[in-house]
Parts: sequence; C-alpha cells; structure tokens
Amino acid sequence: MYGVVTRNEEEVGWPEFDRGFYEVKDVTGRSADPIPGAVNMVSCFGDNAAADADPSLVPVDEAGRPATRERPYFDWDYVCPSRPEYREGLLEIVDDCVAESGDLRLDDVGFPRGEYCHCEACREAFAASDHEERSTWRAGVITEFVAAAADRIPGRTYLTLYPDPYPGHLHERVGLDLSAVEPHVDEFVVPLYDLEYATTYWLETIARGFESALETPFSIELYAVNVDVENLIHATEVAAAYGESVLFGYDAGTARAAIRRMRADAREGVTHGEPDGG
Repeated sequence: MYGVVTRNEEEVGWPEFDRGFYEVKDVTGRSADPIPGAVNMVSCFGDNAAADADPSLVPVDEAGRPATRERPYFDWDYVCPSRPEYREGLLEIVDDCVAESGDLRLDDVGFPRGEYCHCEACREAFAASDHEERSTWRAGVITEFVAAAADRIPGRTYLTLYPDPYPGHLHERVGLDLSAVEPHVDEFVVPLYDLEYATTYWLETIARGFESALETPFSIELYAVNVDVENLIHATEVAAAYGESVLFGYDAGTARAAIRRMRADAREGVTHGEPDGG
C-alpha cells in the first residue's frame, strides 16, 4: 500500500494513494480544519506558535536552557508534555479531528531530548509521583497522554516514532516506553527522510531494527521533495519489504510519478533490483 502525507486537501483523494495523511496541526503551530476521508495528523508537543505565545511552556534542561529552534539539535520549539492545560487543548483537537474522520495520527509525541524537562511543573510532578527514577516518570507522562488520546479515537490510532530502534533509545531520548504504548496504538509510522536516497543500506538497517523491536505493524514514511524518481523507487522497494505501507511526505507529484512508474514496470515485468540496501 502507498500513502501520502500532505498539507493539501485535494491530494488526499488522488487515486494513486491508498490512504492520505493530512496535517491539521504542524510543528509551526499552523492549524487547518480536519477533513473527512483522511487520517488527520496532529503535531502534539512540537509547536512554535505556542512556545512564542507563552515561553513558560517550553521545556528546560537542568541548567535552564530551553528546547527552542534557536538552540542546537532542535528544528522547532517544544512544549513540555507535563502541562495539563496544553494537553487538554490537544485532546480537544483530537475530538475535532475524529468528528470528521475516525482515524488519527499523533505526531511529535515525547520530550525533546533525554535531558528534558526540569521546569518547575516537572520537578513538582516528579516529586509527587511514586517513581524513583526520572526516566520512568517521563515515560509514564507520555504513556498517559497516548492512552488518553487513543481512548478518544474510534478508528485506527497511528503514532510517529523517532527513527531510532536501538533497544532503550526511545525511552532514553523522548520518554517513550514501547511496551507501554503499544497496547494503545494500531500502527506506528517511522519517518526515514533523506534528500536523495542515493544509498539505502541505512534505510534497511533501521527498518529491520523496528521489525525486531515492534509487535505492532508499522509503516515507513519517505521524503519525496526534490528526490530523483529512480532513487525514490529504490528506497520504496526497500521500505516496502518491511513496512505495512510506504508513505510519501510533502511532494505528492513526485510520489505519484514513482508509484505510476512502479506499477507500469510491474505490468511489464521490469524490476529495479532486490531490496538489499544497495
């Protein structure tokens, strides 16, 4: 199966795609109305607009350094996942989305990095909890949010994963305990983005890692913007060997061209090589 990830409503219905993921809220804070017939997507704790409007929402490390796009390692601003008012706002967006379409994808779920968060709200919540380790408390915060959101989703719940399948890394980095969240998720999505896909051995390595790490189905999301169609086809063949489906991000035209080429070649018996990571 092939799918598209887009901000353009009309592309969701293009016949080449078996399913369409439509961004309702992205990391800039930009919002759009959810649409029927799509898997609406919500960026949860990446939100430039919210951070700009209320800097007190931004997670800080032990030295007080905020997780904002002005600092190294961060491409956007984060909001602390322990803030109940912000979380309630996210759940209201979830309700609006599922009123239009029963399936929903939760994006950017987690703490920004392992050293976050040490804001006053987090310090107080951790101190009041039954957890002895901050890492397990963080994981509990994320699991609680995913469970609360999933309870409101009548269809399939999708959850985006940071692309690191190495044992313990997601727990350490973003506070995500796979064994705890899996019961609440119907399908994971792993973005494996590259600007050209000239080589794909790394793509296969990461995909195989998630195949070993997960019992729940997962799909692989590829980046399609300005990518050579032949390279994208090769990456798609590798991803399709492991993922439930292959999704194409943010250039539906290139994705459509790749899908049409693959389907035409399949009818003619043409192959592009085995998905061996070459």
